[in-house]
Amino acid sequence: MKDVKIEFRKPIFPININLSQYLEKYNRTTQTRVFYDDLMRFSGYVALEDVNGNDTLWLRVYYSEFEHAEIEASLNKIYTLLHSDGDEATLPFLKVDAIDFCTFGNSKPFRIKVRNILNDNYTNFYIKKADASRIYGLELEEMISPNSMNYLVYKDTLIEEHILGIPGDIFISQYLHKCNELEKAQLAKEFVKFNERCMVGLLGDMRSYNYVIIPTHDFDQVVYRIRALDFDQQSYEGNLRNYFPQYFKENFKMVQMVLDKLLPSSIEQYRKEARSVMVRRILNNQDRFNDLINVMKKDAIAPQSHVIILKKALQKYTHDTHFKYCESMGDIVETGINFLIKNYKNAY
Repeated sequence: MKDVKIEFRKPIFPININLSQYLEKYNRTTQTRVFYDDLMRFSGYVALEDVNGNDTLWLRVYYSEFEHAEIEASLNKIYTLLHSDGDEATLPFLKVDAIDFCTFGNSKPFRIKVRNILNDNYTNFYIKKADASRIYGLELEEMISPNSMNYLVYKDTLIEEHILGIPGDIFISQYLHKCNELEKAQLAKEFVKFNERCMVGLLGDMRSYNYVIIPTHDFDQVVYRIRALDFDQQSYEGNLRNYFPQYFKENFKMVQMVLDKLLPSSIEQYRKEARSVMVRRILNNQDRFNDLINVMKKDAIAPQSHVIILKKALQKYTHDTHFKYCESMGDIVETGINFLIKNYKNAY
């Protein structure tokens, strides 16, 4: 299997007025007293290691005593906005246990660990630089996948809820070999459907560390789901293979499992199932999807050369001539969804 390369680091695209109005309409905006740039003013840090002593690429950061008190109060308020619609009754019982900064990847997020001192339960959330293409990815994930995305935007700051699950790379190395044959077959089916959703939504770079695997215990079996964790490479690359998780070498064991456990006819069946379910979800969110696409089509979130390469590849892949008229990544997403609706609306 030939590996796919991400050739260039994707820039952060600003949120334009049209996207801001969309976010306001669908209650994705908030107000807060702390910005991403405020968190960058840390006065010290220590590198975090995993249980085996390996560098995690995360830094635990510290602030001066005066700044820490102000930042902690603002972060606790953000926690209530994410989880209880801003209810301040719990504020006296919240404490920020840690603020970690990631040095890897495009978004360079801060991970905030908030603990309830009454019961010691804690929750993580993330603060990042707001990136328009990432927001398009979050919104498309909400519409075409079974997952609900909880995030808020304030000016150039993006606040995201932590997504629970086992990172794909850790699952593959530490847990996959422990799965029984039935569980592997079920995982294979989920990977096929995940692969299809990423391609349709143009969500790129789904290497194993950019998605999570979620085990759910159901009576006498464990059911697995796969969901995207990172949306930095939304609708940016021109190479069509970047939007297929199956082509990344980090997913080789998952792909091999699919080939071992599923017949070609079963793989095609699950692909059709994924497409028809996506169509149903889009039609159930038609107004919101149209609003999003109308904004996305006018936004330059990828070089024009990438748009040209990708639309030609998709025209060849689908045999749909409508792709050749696309002028933006938003046009390509819309054309792809219209292709699905036309061909799979009545599939199931």
